[in-house]
Amino acid sequence: MVIAVVLGTRPEIIKMSPIIRMLYNFSLEFYILHTGQHYSYNMDQIFFEQLKLPQPKYNLKVGSGTHAEETGKMLIGIENILLRDKPDIVLVEGDTNSVLAGSLAAVKVGIPVAHVEAGLRSFDRNMPEEINRVITDHISYMLFAPTEHAKKNLLSEGISEERIYVTGNTIVDAVYENLKIANKVCHKEILKALNIKEKNFFLATVHRQENVDNPRRFKEILDGLKLVQEYYSMPVVYTIHPRARSKMKEYNLDSKGIILTEPLDYLNFLMLESKAKMIFTDSGGVQEEACILGVPCVTLRDNTERPETLEVGANIIAGTNPRRILEAAERMMDNEGKWPNPFGDGKAGERIVKIIKERIYG
Repeated sequence: MVIAVVLGTRPEIIKMSPIIRMLYNFSLEFYILHTGQHYSYNMDQIFFEQLKLPQPKYNLKVGSGTHAEETGKMLIGIENILLRDKPDIVLVEGDTNSVLAGSLAAVKVGIPVAHVEAGLRSFDRNMPEEINRVITDHISYMLFAPTEHAKKNLLSEGISEERIYVTGNTIVDAVYENLKIANKVCHKEILKALNIKEKNFFLATVHRQENVDNPRRFKEILDGLKLVQEYYSMPVVYTIHPRARSKMKEYNLDSKGIILTEPLDYLNFLMLESKAKMIFTDSGGVQEEACILGVPCVTLRDNTERPETLEVGANIIAGTNPRRILEAAERMMDNEGKWPNPFGDGKAGERIVKIIKERIYG
């Protein structure tokens, strides 16, 4: 009996890491199939090294491209491997093109899919990620919902309750496990390198297609971050994705007043998150991490598939209007971060592997 773990991006590696460790602990046979959707050292390989994960058995090295190009190449490559190896189950996590391709390729050749982080909904079908997660949920054999809220979304779409398991979110496991390592290994060196002080800087991440591919929205976000920086006289550090940097150059956008840094390895990024005064992001995973770490978050989107962060007061939706971004920062500035963690107790990976073992191995 063999499990194929399909992944392709930085967030998937991080959120799958607790599950991969548990597969080892339970002595289950598995291998990693990497699509290569993220392909640079800082966006990919360094995470396997830092998190001490086994190297992928396969790497398709698909790289970036249009949604059709990426997904099509992945489908062909994954299908070829699955037909040859015939694993008993395919495990995917999240809402990327790698998740969509992995789940589609599997079900087309009769292999059941287990979807980690099932049931998240932004209710915005203009987001490619929303399409990916909805399709994956509806073709999956087992759905691991991180919260009761996510389970309700699945039930409302007619998915059978016997296929749904509320497990907590593996991001809690990853944050708890890796923050200890970061504090030992990094020693706040990243703060010194960027010339910033603990709780005296803002952290920003902006990468989603609806933001960086839209010159108006991207400019508004940058203008909003500048407003925040000027109003509070506090540095804004923006860890910028290569594609976002390319778009910034293409649109001739000004980043004056913002500290731009290349994508960081996970441990240094986790250190920055934990030491930031506030986080501005369009990333779902970063919203979760900020919530777990007790750092106030401002979401640079018009919606979120992580409503739990709003309900506990850890997060606020600002959109992209500069004035609204500043107003959201003002509302969150005095938040002390003492909200309850809605994403579980850090044992989601163990629960998921136990369920897989019971359902697949008997």
